[in-house]
Amino acid sequence: MDFHKGQVCFPGGTREPSDSSLLQTALRETEEEISLKAKDVEILGEFDDSVTLTSNYVISPFVALIPHPYPLKADGREIREIFSVPLSFLVDEANFKQDSYAYEYEGHIIWGATARILRQFIDLLKSESGAL
Repeated sequence: MDFHKGQVCFPGGTREPSDSSLLQTALRETEEEISLKAKDVEILGEFDDSVTLTSNYVISPFVALIPHPYPLKADGREIREIFSVPLSFLVDEANFKQDSYAYEYEGHIIWGATARILRQFIDLLKSESGAL
């Protein structure tokens, strides 16, 4: 990994010629990186593309439901650890640092494209529910 070392991010990676779509890429990379099997994923939708500012990568994020609990396992070659953040934490505006456009949760700094994708998700939830 030449870019984004040590940063908090979602599973993902480069589309391979064998991938039939970006969704297929996302599912393949997710299984490779955190052992989440495609058969256990219920895709809910896709967000707008997001471009990383430092490396100019285009990210095509998908939203999905997975069973809980799920035996996720980090591929140690690409991932140091897996952690989750409660939705209740993300929707609480007091936890979003507007000046740095970031969240800090249990010592993890979530910023950059990952924070922008989370904000898009939270904004959508709030617009759909009316308040959350």
